[in-house]
Amino acid sequence: MIEVEHLSKTYGSTTAIQDITFGAQPGEILGFLGPNGAGKTTTMRILAGYLPASEGTARVAGYDVHTDSMAVRQRIGYLPESPPLYPDMTVQGFLIFVAKIKGVSSDLRQKRAEIAMDHCGLLDKRKVLIRKLSKGYRQRVGIAQAIIHDPPVIILDEPTVGLDPRQINEVRQLIKGLAGSHTIILSTHILPEVSMTCDRVTIINRGQVVATDTPDNLTTRLSGEAAYEVEIKGDVDIAQRLLTDLTPVRQVTLLGPDHLPDYHHRLRVSAEADRALGGAIAAALVNAGLELHELRRQQATLEDVFLNLTTTEPSSGEAVALEPSLSEEIVEESIEEQEA
Repeated sequence: MIEVEHLSKTYGSTTAIQDITFGAQPGEILGFLGPNGAGKTTTMRILAGYLPASEGTARVAGYDVHTDSMAVRQRIGYLPESPPLYPDMTVQGFLIFVAKIKGVSSDLRQKRAEIAMDHCGLLDKRKVLIRKLSKGYRQRVGIAQAIIHDPPVIILDEPTVGLDPRQINEVRQLIKGLAGSHTIILSTHILPEVSMTCDRVTIINRGQVVATDTPDNLTTRLSGEAAYEVEIKGDVDIAQRLLTDLTPVRQVTLLGPDHLPDYHHRLRVSAEADRALGGAIAAALVNAGLELHELRRQQATLEDVFLNLTTTEPSSGEAVALEPSLSEEIVEESIEEQEA
């Protein structure tokens, strides 16, 4: 449904994104993850037809965003980081207006507005002026305008930024409800958004894609090992020897006391990533007469993956991403110069 191949965008001598390639399948939610200034917004704007790419191609529903820009725009719903709302219009009036400018036929505009308000939990706010809504409800209106024409692709740029935890959960459930019938790209740097909402993740750093996979696969690939934390009561030397002798075990480490009861010890057991050792660890300890009080597997989190992939310094010639605000200033200056 979405295909991005070797996409680059430069502003003068500065590269915002460089040779990025990723895709999204029909009906899935793709998390586009990266730190501030990584190039997420630039990529979203290119996909939405707001900015031209310097190199590479991007296709939405089979249409090229450069050569078939109008066809692409008819097939996407776009929510930028700051929702494009008219504060002195009512929710219903605004959505009908948006349906008109997006080419929805006059006999379907009211119906499409009703469906969008229903999806976004806005039916009881239909007559309320947008400026009187809370930020969470304004964000809902922003999503409603993105889906008013029932597009196959929805692009959401930081849809939960600035919301409180309750509002974030509401918007998250709304986005998940749109999956299946829509392909969604969710651009964010908020990790819980990705792990709780997205089917797959593309991580971008300093203008380059550094990883693409499911959240589970990314954490497994990063860890490179299976780790277990064990709490026992008894002779710790015996426990260490027994666990070290298990064939796939790489290392057994005695952890700090951490306010444990007398004669209790906590150990960390590391092994190959694809080996499940819980049963073997428990059997070895119990058969030796040691009391097993706790056994749990530890895995890398998406936060570990994110930090590992986005905190490295760029190598020579690597892309240096612009903050979105700086990108906008450069674009505005370029437009002004052309008009002059």
